[in-house]
Amino acid sequence: MRNPLSEKIVSIKPSGIRKFFDIASEMKDVISLGVGEPDFDTPWFIRDEGIYSLEKGRTFYTSNSGLLELRKEICNYLKRRVDVNYDAGHEVIITVGGSEAIDIAMRAMLDPGDEVLIPQPSYVSYEPCVVLAGGTPVIIELKNENEFKLTKQELLDAITDKTKILVMPFPNNPTGAIMTKEELKDIAEVCVEKDIFVLSDEIYSELTYDKPHYSIAALPGMKERTILINGFSKGYAMTGWRLGYACGPKDIILQMTKIHQFCIMCAPTTSQYAAVEALRQGDEAVEKMRESYNQRRRFLMYSFKEMGLPCFEPFGAFYVFPCIKEFNMTSEEFAFALLDAKRLAVVPGSAFGDCGEGFIRISYAYSLEKLKIAMSKLSEYITELRAKNEKK
Repeated sequence: MRNPLSEKIVSIKPSGIRKFFDIASEMKDVISLGVGEPDFDTPWFIRDEGIYSLEKGRTFYTSNSGLLELRKEICNYLKRRVDVNYDAGHEVIITVGGSEAIDIAMRAMLDPGDEVLIPQPSYVSYEPCVVLAGGTPVIIELKNENEFKLTKQELLDAITDKTKILVMPFPNNPTGAIMTKEELKDIAEVCVEKDIFVLSDEIYSELTYDKPHYSIAALPGMKERTILINGFSKGYAMTGWRLGYACGPKDIILQMTKIHQFCIMCAPTTSQYAAVEALRQGDEAVEKMRESYNQRRRFLMYSFKEMGLPCFEPFGAFYVFPCIKEFNMTSEEFAFALLDAKRLAVVPGSAFGDCGEGFIRISYAYSLEKLKIAMSKLSEYITELRAKNEKK
C-alpha cells in the first residue's frame, strides 16, 4: 500500500503544550497552571443573548463573512479602542476563533518560497500555518534582556528579498510582553520601507496592565498592509464559543473569505449573536476581569521576588515567563521534575520556540487561592533544588 500521509503534515511537530498536558491530565491531584483559558464564566448577559438566539430559532447559516450586525459592532469597537476605521461590508470577516483567521490569512497571502518572519517565543500555531500555506517560516529569536520585544535591528537583520509577512504576536503568549506605540513606530517604518505585510495577532488586546494596548494598524501607512486578528476568547471569557475575526485590506479579506467559504461556511450563528451583545455591553465585565488578572499578576511577581526567581515584569496577556537557567536543566526536564515532585504543571518554554529554552510559562488565569498553593509548591521545589545543587 502506498503511504497515505502527506510528508508536509508528518513533518510538522505536534503542539509541545498538548504533549505535556496529555501526560499531566492522567496524573492525580495535579494543580495545573498551563492552560491559557480564563477561569471566569462567560458573563451572563452574553450567555443570555446566546440562549435567546436559540429560543428565537436563529439556527441558520449566516453569510460567509458573518452577521453584518456583528461586523458593524467590531468596526465600532476598533474605532473606539484602537482608533482604526474599517468598512464592515468589505474589510471584516468573522472566523472560528482567531486561529482560523491566522490560518486563512497565511493561505490567502503566501506563494511557495515566500518568507514569513515569526518572532519567538510565541503562540505555537504560526509556524505550522506558514508551512501548511506553502511559505517558509523565518524565526526571529527575541531576547530576555529586551523583555522579549521585537527590535528594529532584529527585524532588519531577518529581512530578505523573499520576506512577505511579519507576524506581530503582541500582547504575547507566552511571555506577556507588549509593544508600546513608540516601539511599534520603529517596526512600522521598516515595514513600509521594505514593503512587508503584517499579521497582527491582538487576541490579548483587552488584557494589558498599566500600559494601554496600541495597534500597529493605527500607524501611518500600516492599515493597508496589516491583517488585524482578534476575537472573544480571552477578553470576554468566550473560549468555547469559538469566535474570532480578521480585519484588513478588502482584496485580502475577499480571498480569505473564499477559503473560509469552502472550508467552514460560516462561524457559529449563536456565538455571533452573543458576540454582538459582548461588544455592546461588555466593557464593564472586561474591566472587572482585567483587574482580577492584574491582582494575580502582581502576586506572582511578588512570589518570584521572594523565591529569587528572575522574571521580567509582563504587562499583557495572563502569563509570566520566569527564568530557570540557574538549575542547569532544560525547561522540559524542569517541568517534568516539578510535575513529578510537587504535582504542579507548568509549560516548558521550549514549547514556544527554541529561544524559550531556559524558561517556563505559568498562566495566571486561575483563582488567587489556587495560585497561592501553586507558588508554595514551586517555592518548596526551588528550595530543594538549590539545596541539592549546593551539596554537589
